[in-house]
Amino acid sequence: MNGLPANSCWVVTDGAAGNRRQALALAEALTPGIRELAVELRAPWSWFAPRLLPGARMALGRGDDALLPPWPQLVIGCGRHAAWATRQIRRWSAGRTLAVQILDPRLDPSHWDLVIAPRHDQLHGNNVLSPLGSLNPIDDAWLEDGRSAFAQFANLPGPRLGVLIGGERRGTPLDANAVDAFAAAVRVRHAADGGSVLVVVSRRTPAAVLPRLREAFAGLRGVVWTGSADGANPYPGILGWADRLVVTPDSVNMLSEACATGRPVHTIVAAPLPEKLGRFHAELRAAGLLHDIDARTEARQRPLRETATIAAEVRRHLGLA
Repeated sequence: MNGLPANSCWVVTDGAAGNRRQALALAEALTPGIRELAVELRAPWSWFAPRLLPGARMALGRGDDALLPPWPQLVIGCGRHAAWATRQIRRWSAGRTLAVQILDPRLDPSHWDLVIAPRHDQLHGNNVLSPLGSLNPIDDAWLEDGRSAFAQFANLPGPRLGVLIGGERRGTPLDANAVDAFAAAVRVRHAADGGSVLVVVSRRTPAAVLPRLREAFAGLRGVVWTGSADGANPYPGILGWADRLVVTPDSVNMLSEACATGRPVHTIVAAPLPEKLGRFHAELRAAGLLHDIDARTEARQRPLRETATIAAEVRRHLGLA
């Protein structure tokens, strides 16, 4: 299908949720014949990846028996360790396997057949594709599935304010002060709009701030999910049912996925952002996709959905169709 025979696409990541999500989203837009692999490199190879050192086979830890022929027609990787693997598979297969790497590999893109790096990475080359945000599976069918899985959210009063909480990254701490400021701003917005609040944390949210988040949103009509003890993760349902979304500023993936819903997306930036993340925010704002927490917007906005377009470009560049 789509120029790829069954079982001819490998998806390689380090197992991190955000990397898996991007790589699988692209692969699923290309073919149903997918094999997913996780790689874990040993030191010193892990220190230098995706640069190559001698003794490549000794570099592999978990999953070391999976990177063996017969080689696929296409391999898609996301993340630094995966970039090592996609580069090696291209070499081991003598170029018969087409290698696609998602995110800037920090090396010359010519080591891969195609590199997909977000625009704010400012990576350029004849074989580089530059979406605005991160790749994801969100479309109308995905959102409908989320609504069906969490049909009980239909009973919550509108407007429903979805609140997506990420975690710490360099230059954007999520400590007690940041949580308090974020929660206070969300509560002000909720007080102005009424309705209900649907809050979900991510795997990166520090455990130390979870009690603070539960306390901050206690008493509001809605849902606060801080882990498996609260039941199934409602993230798909929140994206499907929210009339408006507020996202912490740290996560490119969560901001991209919120913007894919077609609902207004807001954030709260209390301090200067790291340079690349700041460029991403600026690009979203310039496109009319991201707003301050107190901004008044239309009920809907153009959804940011780039995966299908990028998949079509992959087919074209690599001659898969």
